[in-house]
Amino acid sequence: MKGVLGWDIGGVNTKAARVAGTRVVAMRAVPYEIQRDPAALAPLLARVAGELGGTPADAHAVTMTAELSQIFRTKRDGVAFVVDAVTRAFSDGLVRVYAVDGRWLTADEARREPLAIAAANWAAAARLVARSFPNCILIDVGSTTTDIIPIAGGAPAALGRTDPERLREEELVYTGALRTPAEAIAAHVPLGGRSTGVSAEGFALAGDVHLWRRQLAPSDYTVPTPDGRAATRELAGERLARVVCGDREILDEAAIDAIAEALWDAQVTRIAEAVGRVRRRHPGLGLAVVTGLGDFLAAEAARRAALRVTHLSAALGPAARHAPAAAAALLLAAELAAEPVTS
Repeated sequence: MKGVLGWDIGGVNTKAARVAGTRVVAMRAVPYEIQRDPAALAPLLARVAGELGGTPADAHAVTMTAELSQIFRTKRDGVAFVVDAVTRAFSDGLVRVYAVDGRWLTADEARREPLAIAAANWAAAARLVARSFPNCILIDVGSTTTDIIPIAGGAPAALGRTDPERLREEELVYTGALRTPAEAIAAHVPLGGRSTGVSAEGFALAGDVHLWRRQLAPSDYTVPTPDGRAATRELAGERLARVVCGDREILDEAAIDAIAEALWDAQVTRIAEAVGRVRRRHPGLGLAVVTGLGDFLAAEAARRAALRVTHLSAALGPAARHAPAAAAALLLAAELAAEPVTS
């Protein structure tokens, strides 16, 4: 086998990383909403593999969260659909699917054990991080959600395994750096020095907050904007004005700053509170390893929870932004390298 491609196949983004030996040599993130064009998944995978320099001999390490898409009635249906798409794009014999307990399953095994591999991308990232940081809390803030994963003694120590369990244990928080609607972040923001209720019309996203505050670049805003206009700071400010049913003729820059600051603080506070609850179960963990599109949110939340902070990018480089895909590729590459050579 020439190399390994790691896949993190989500409902709105597909991320891939190619590994040669022990190095990530290429990576890619492609916005793709599976419910809008499900038949496009297999061709997309094949195209991205080619763009990453993949060869027919490469192995494919698969994680997924796309099974939660509303196009599927059950997770079983979603898992089967994704696995079928992967095996249409690549040879069955070269595909392995990562299970939440650390096993690598064949495509057929994955179809038989859908709940073992549904939304297991966090587990791949945690197992990779545990090799370098055996005692820490991994905080991965993506475009949509935040994973908060305790790692103790060189192994993930999460209480939850499925998404419902992880939500219950606050090891999964449904807030992210890009797609979260403003009204899901805070119910009130300041306006003219007074607390003001927000509209629940989907006028602005978290991405508008962080674009306005210059913590995300326009190129990071990879989903459609709520108003269909460009992902620029100026237009982000207009969308934020709508949060209080205003516009930029009514609200000046200071008013938009105050709205954005309040939403930023509320989002960080929510993550920090969840981190604090996880840490109370593991009081000996004093280090946070932060990563993802919203690593800036993760870092501030970790500091508020009195944790020391290190960025996964210091160890993994730019691939840290797509940690589950890179982790899946690196973990499978290590597994294959350890297999005995047969003649």
